[in-house]
Amino acid sequence: MKVATFNVNGINGRLPVLLRWLAEAVPDIVCLQELKAPQERFPIAAIRAAGYGAIWHGQKGWNGVAILARGADPIETQRGLPGDPDDSHSRYIEAAVAGMLVGCLYLPNGNPAPGPKFDFKLRWFERLGARAAELLVTGAPVVLAGDFNVMPTDLDVYKPERWVDDALFRPEVREAFHRLMAQGWTDALRKRHPGERIYTFWDYFRNAYARDAGLRIDHFLLSPALAKRLKAAGVDRHVRGWEKASDHAPTWIDLKKTR
Repeated sequence: MKVATFNVNGINGRLPVLLRWLAEAVPDIVCLQELKAPQERFPIAAIRAAGYGAIWHGQKGWNGVAILARGADPIETQRGLPGDPDDSHSRYIEAAVAGMLVGCLYLPNGNPAPGPKFDFKLRWFERLGARAAELLVTGAPVVLAGDFNVMPTDLDVYKPERWVDDALFRPEVREAFHRLMAQGWTDALRKRHPGERIYTFWDYFRNAYARDAGLRIDHFLLSPALAKRLKAAGVDRHVRGWEKASDHAPTWIDLKKTR
């Protein structure tokens, strides 16, 4: 079973890229981020024509997350993270799909740091940790997938010294990620590629993709019940080179099926 996450950076503007990749990769489950479309503008007809059911949490101009399932309709279990009634951002959606729980997230960027946006990011991380702990307690197979906007280690950024003051790499953010991991989650990509520089994002500026000046900010966190089913993990980095591509590449894991 192939599960993927893809920050599409505008689902309607990049719909041809998404559909081309779906046809090529044929993932079973897909988490999408940065839809940048209100609820009514999600291209559900095109998604269904490609063979996928979907749930989505849209927002005009910004954010937005969705979960797609090949040949099935995801069953929504949570929309938005609990803990802040004033949070109007469309950054989290969760569903039961194919015998597992899938949490799709788009964690705040947090720049400039320090500042209010950075404080919001840290609070959002705390709320994610609270929800993650609840999911772990169930003992169910769970995957948290999406754009975490954090590079956990020096291995996840092309030039760590250039990012020391950035909200994606500041110590407070990396510590928040490691606290989340300490609950008992497995970083799937790093588990399969423990010493490799592997990136999921390349900026549009300064010829970053051609220079392989990338970041690893799209992650899969697997619960213990799911981690033992991990077969492979990778990045479809060639998609980043397509015309009108997102600045992220699709990232995926392959799981053993349950008997």
